Amino acid sequence: MNFQLDLNLFEDKIEFFEAESIKNLEEKIQAQIEINKAIMLQVHSVSHQMYVSEEGRRFYSAVVHFKAKK
Repeated sequence: MNFQLDLNLFEDKIEFFEAESIKNLEEKIQAQIEINKAIMLQVHSVSHQMYVSEEGRRFYSAVVHFKAKK
């Protein structure tokens, strides 16, 4: 049996988040930042939006671009 391990590191990683409150969105992003530190990625940029439904409910979303530490 052959076993190969590919040790190529991630150079870039883009993740999407959504929540019903800005606080929950921030908590989700912060938790993922800690996880990505373990694989040597840091935040490169963040883009976020808020949407209000016809019923008046707010939804928050964010896109976080992680890049390899150099």
